[in-house]
Amino acid sequence: MYKKILVPVDVSVLERGEKILRLASTLVEAGGDVVLLGVVEGLPSYLTIDIPVQLIEAGIREVKEKLTLLQEKTAVSARIEVRCGAPATEILAAAKEHGADLIVIASHTPDFTNYFIGATADRVVRHATCSVLVDR
Repeated sequence: MYKKILVPVDVSVLERGEKILRLASTLVEAGGDVVLLGVVEGLPSYLTIDIPVQLIEAGIREVKEKLTLLQEKTAVSARIEVRCGAPATEILAAAKEHGADLIVIASHTPDFTNYFIGATADRVVRHATCSVLVDR
């Protein structure tokens, strides 16, 4: 059993998010914490100058709303957090900041660009300082 589990979810594939959130709920010990993480992919600084702040804020709100609906649907007690940036970098930073002892992440269906597991999951597995469970 784990005390602190980080569950990063790609909100464009909520079915996978539901599956890994339910899985995390079975692995967390009584009194432990689950952190449900969404990452809004960051844009290069030369592009953010031309994008209204309201558009970025709307993206953050949308991710938070989807994570809230996911949490309500699964009835899993979890803290919701949304970050902006490169997904793998933000997942690793959140794991470190929260002191996670497990990251539960979904892999994407492999194709020729990322045959074994998704690129984000691959980076997380290679660089995490805690255990990582990759669900296919």
